[in-house]
Amino acid sequence: MDFIFIRHGQGEHTLNLPDSLQIQDPALTKKGIKQAESLQSQITITDKDIVVISPIRRTLETANILTRNIGCRKVVSPLVSPRMFPQNPEWETLPCDRMLDKKLIREEFPSFTIYEGLPEEFWISGINTMPEQEFSAVAARFLEWCREQNAERIYVVSHDGTINSYRQFIRGENLTREDFLKDAGWITQSC
Repeated sequence: MDFIFIRHGQGEHTLNLPDSLQIQDPALTKKGIKQAESLQSQITITDKDIVVISPIRRTLETANILTRNIGCRKVVSPLVSPRMFPQNPEWETLPCDRMLDKKLIREEFPSFTIYEGLPEEFWISGINTMPEQEFSAVAARFLEWCREQNAERIYVVSHDGTINSYRQFIRGENLTREDFLKDAGWITQSC
């Protein structure tokens, strides 16, 4: 099965670092919107694919642009929410990486469905600061769910640290921050 990991377009939280990391619920910038529109012409999502999206506004907006006029399944999941990379037990989740609640997602992105069957704590804390061993169990469960979907391809619209964490888990080799995708970057990973 092929996973196509896509990093969201440029977000407002990256415009004035480090202060802008304190912005809650940052959206895509105008440049980020253009990046997502450009990305739409680079990849081909079909009705037989599934797009899994982090419950953060900038990823939801990116996925919304990518899937415009496409009847694929669009599933929002905290299992692909922001993740610190590398992990540091002393770090905390930044305001820019706090997830939207399910009610707001349903209201603002009605064509998206919510990944069900997870304890509510996943919708509060996600995978951002989850210890590596615990993340490995979650990643294995998520990848198994993906395989059960019988989709042609799984697109994951997420964040640099999350993408590196999943790629590292799938490949079984260490990655670094130098392996981060750029804004609206994408990479295919076979699993």
